[in-house]
Amino acid sequence: MRFMILVKATKGSEAGVMPSKALFAEMGRFNEALVKAGIMLAGEGLHPSSKGVRVRFSGTERTVIEGPFANPDELVAGFWLWQVNSREEAIEWVKRCPNPMPEDSEIEIRQVFEADDFGAEFSPELREQEERLRAQIAGKDQGLPPQ
Repeated sequence: MRFMILVKATKGSEAGVMPSKALFAEMGRFNEALVKAGIMLAGEGLHPSSKGVRVRFSGTERTVIEGPFANPDELVAGFWLWQVNSREEAIEWVKRCPNPMPEDSEIEIRQVFEADDFGAEFSPELREQEERLRAQIAGKDQGLPPQ
């Protein structure tokens, strides 16, 4: 099972306050543990929303909205993508995580949809396309040319 682990933004992260050297080191050790356990597929921090944009969709119209965005506690400051055996395992790993912010913070855990979750609407042709794209992505990650 794959889970997206979302580090929620704070007023500090939205203001561009960077983690301390000690917090960077602590998070680095946590990430090493995730990699050694074979759990971590990806993980990154994000710039504040003041450097971001949103694209609003309404029918065929697209509207670009410049950041910053309100309510830091509803924004994402970083993420991991993990492969674990269960939701409970993801929770246990998050509980081991150092506080990712110098202030009170939250981490949200969301399961990633898998092909089987979509039912009959996800046809064999669509499944084949997804598998082909995943193989191309994996090849790119290993420095191989796309097929």
